[in-house]
Amino acid sequence: MRLVTAIIKPFRLDDVRDALARIGIQGMTVTEVKGFGRQKGHTELYRGAEYVVDFLPKVKLEVAISAELVDQALEAISDAAKTGKIGDGKIFVYNLEQVIRIRTGETGEDAI
Repeated sequence: MRLVTAIIKPFRLDDVRDALARIGIQGMTVTEVKGFGRQKGHTELYRGAEYVVDFLPKVKLEVAISAELVDQALEAISDAAKTGKIGDGKIFVYNLEQVIRIRTGETGEDAI
């Protein structure tokens, strides 16, 4: 089992969700986050004053999946989130040691 975490641009979320649904991934957790990488933020003008926006709005998407689906999921997320511009995001893959569905007590892949 793996946990796939993707940090993407907010306006790409629907495309990524649809791409994951097409390969059979149903559940996911989405969190609105802020951050920066090489993009380093930018300056904006508000009421005549210039200020720096260091942390840019992003979306953090987390999906717990079986190991067999990882390559398909990574490809689906990459293709759907890519704009070709700086700040498209990153994908991280972690091993999941154990998963428990609280309602039924199911464990492992059955809990996903």
